Parts: sequence; C-alpha cells; structure tokens
Amino acid sequence: MIDIKVPAVGESINEVTLVKWLKQEGQYVERDEVIAELESEKATFEVNAEKAGTLKTVGKEGETLKIGDVLARIDENAARPEGAAASNGSDHSHTTVLSPSPTATAAPAHAKAPAAKPAAQGPVTAVTNDIKATPVAAAIITDKKIDAGTITPSGAGGKILKHDVLDALAHPGRTPGKELFTRADRREKMSNLRKTVSRRLVEAKNTTAMLTTFNEVDMSAIMALRTKLKDKFKEKHGVNLGFMSFFTKATCYALQEWPAVNAYIDGDELVYHDYCDISIAVSAPKGLVVPVIRNAESLSMADIEKKVVELATKARDNKLSMEEMQGGTFTITNGGVFGSLMSTPIINIPQSAILGMHKIEERPVVVNGQIVIRPMMYLAVSYDHRIIDGRESVSFLVRVKELLENPDQLLFGKDPLKALLEL
Repeated sequence: MIDIKVPAVGESINEVTLVKWLKQEGQYVERDEVIAELESEKATFEVNAEKAGTLKTVGKEGETLKIGDVLARIDENAARPEGAAASNGSDHSHTTVLSPSPTATAAPAHAKAPAAKPAAQGPVTAVTNDIKATPVAAAIITDKKIDAGTITPSGAGGKILKHDVLDALAHPGRTPGKELFTRADRREKMSNLRKTVSRRLVEAKNTTAMLTTFNEVDMSAIMALRTKLKDKFKEKHGVNLGFMSFFTKATCYALQEWPAVNAYIDGDELVYHDYCDISIAVSAPKGLVVPVIRNAESLSMADIEKKVVELATKARDNKLSMEEMQGGTFTITNGGVFGSLMSTPIINIPQSAILGMHKIEERPVVVNGQIVIRPMMYLAVSYDHRIIDGRESVSFLVRVKELLENPDQLLFGKDPLKALLEL
C-alpha cells in the first residue's frame, strides 16, 4: 500500500481544495492515470496515480487539505481485474466536445478529436457551443438545431445528457426542472480561485490610483484583411486569424513607445521592461485566469495566434501551470465576446495598466464630412495614475487605435512609406 500525498504547487501555497474524485473508491487504476482534481488559490491541477492498483480514497470532495497530507492510498498488490488491459494512464471517456465558433475573444479552442468515433457522430461537429455532451445528446442537439447554451446540464463536469435535451424540447422558453415563483436560496462554498480573484481585485482598487481613458477604433481595415486572407492564413499556419494577434501586436508597439505603461512600482522604484509579456484574461470553468504570452513583441502574428489557442485551450481544460499564469507586464481583456459595449477593466496588479476590448458594433460615423456606417469598437485603458500620466495613457491608446486602423503599420510599427523615406 502506497500513499498518494498532496503535492507542493508553489512556494506561497500551503493548502488546496479537493474538487472531485475522477476515480472512485475500490476502482482499479493504472500508473499515471488521473485520479483527482485539486484546486489551489491560483489554479486547478490533477493528481496522478504513482502505481497501478486498487484505489482507497482518504480525502473528501470539498475538503481543504494541507500540502503533504495523504490524499489516497493505492494497493499495488491488488490483482488486475479480468479483461482490464493496461491503459498507459489514458482515460477515454465518452464525451463529445462541441467546438466554439470563432469570435473576437482570445481564440477558439482546438481539441484533438477522440479516436474511432462512430460514424453517426459526424454531424455533431456542426454544433458551435463550448460545451460537453454525450454522443446521443449531441446528435439530438444537431438534428433538432437546438441552441445548446440554453440546455441545463445534469451530468458530471457539466456534461449534457440525453434527458437534458429532451427536457429542453418539452419545456421551450424556460429552464427545465425549475419551479415557478420559487423563493429558495442556496449557499456554495467560495473556491480558492474565486477567493484569490476577489482579494486581488479589491487590492487593486485600494492600492492603486486607478483611472480609465476611452477611445474607439474603426475595425473596417482589420475585418477586410481577415476576410481576404483568413483562409490562406489558416492553410499556411494551421490556425485561425483572430483579432487577438492584431491587438497584441499593436499593444506591443505602443508599449515600447510609452514604456511607463509597461512598467510597475516596486517600493520606491519604478521597474521598466524592455520586453512585452502580455497577459490575456480568459474566462475558465473555475473562474477568471490570466495566462501570459512571453516576449509577445518578438512573435509573429501566427505565433501569437498559436499561443493564444494553446493558452485558451489549457484554461478551458484547467491545465494551466503556475508558470504560465505568473508574471506579465500588461493585460488585454475582451468583454466584447460576452456582449459588453463599454467597461472599465480593473488593473491586474502589480501591472500598471490593462486594455479592454469590447463588442464590434456597426455605428454611423463621420468620415470626410459624410455619415457612413462602420464596424466600431470602444477601447478602454485603465491605468495607475501614480506611474502613468494622462498624456502617456491617452497617447498610448491613440497609438493602439492608429495601428489597428492601419494594420499595414504593424509590420514596422510605422507608416511603410515613412519607413521607406526614413522619416
């Protein structure tokens, strides 16, 4: 019998919460197979079986455990059940992942398709919601053309089951299983991740002189460029051409022109960075996480898009490591994917500024004295006025706007003709 202990996950983390058991008491598990999901104040991570054998659970779901506590025990001398072949740690559950459609957010997640799917599941790929569903449920969703976002899942891990879909069909217009005129309340224990997010947001509000400046950007040029070249881009690089690469590239040029926006306060010193580590805010199943694109100023558009897809996929699957979420010199957040027209984002401390993207909306604007309809987006930069002056914050945002409205400048960071003439 060997003990499986709670692993150390960071220097400052002393305890974790046992979110759920992925394998049950008495079940035979293979070596390196995932048996449980734990959550620290910064991330969710998995625990693997160190040996093959029969599992004996010790910790309880929802329980707070100290680093080094015994989480489970494995009887490595137990006989392997008949017909159970070694799985090399793989756990192929029968879940169909319905891929999200491309939006202005970080990037669509590209998950590997499970091997050897039945032919009947082919049409499921047409459903465009970032959810999980059993094969039968997914087939009904596709056949009946149901908006899967309106279905209340009852399966483990938020999985949509067959009866969930049938309930939605039987009760259109309201949430299945909900009583009318209910006055019930319910309480849930706040997760470690939510506690950390809450603490950091309050700390940002209380310890910085935060101010927000706004502008708007005409997205016509970028949208025309994407329409013209997105197919060739995907064929060449194997990834979609999204909006995040344009915003990240423009932000990096603007940060290098206005270095105070890329700096932070450390005691009585100002720390400036000659690089741009761009944090991207991602709404993950457990809450908001902010993974980092390292040295974004040195990456190509394709490299940025690939990194965004990688980080967004890991965030969705709770696979982000501590290293991938630490650091960052500037943050970009996109409330537009949820329909936000304008907001005042909160600084991701110890950083000094954050750029907020919003919904693209066709609006009448005046161009050369004529009223025309253009796809417009409001931009917001919240900044710490202790280190960034109004001139710097406004000029930074104007520069981002200029680069986005003239994407040909993203190659050199300036007008190509001016670069040619060395002006």
